[in-house]
Amino acid sequence: MPTVFRVGPYRFYFYSHEPNEPPHVHVDRDEATIKVWLEPVEAGKSRGFRAHEIGGIVVMVEERGEALLEAWHDYFG
Repeated sequence: MPTVFRVGPYRFYFYSHEPNEPPHVHVDRDEATIKVWLEPVEAGKSRGFRAHEIGGIVVMVEERGEALLEAWHDYFG
């Protein structure tokens, strides 16, 4: 599970066994987790985050969208 970066308590990472899915990033904070699609940026499956926190995570992904897509394509080819 390569970590792309961290922002405060959030870890942004990829699962190495998901190369056949569209580009996305997983974000964890403690026991909470969410999958965020990168094209277009939208929240996917989530567990443990409240709605306002999900909105903030989506904004963080939008702000770093280009870097996340580049990291995705560098990692998965």
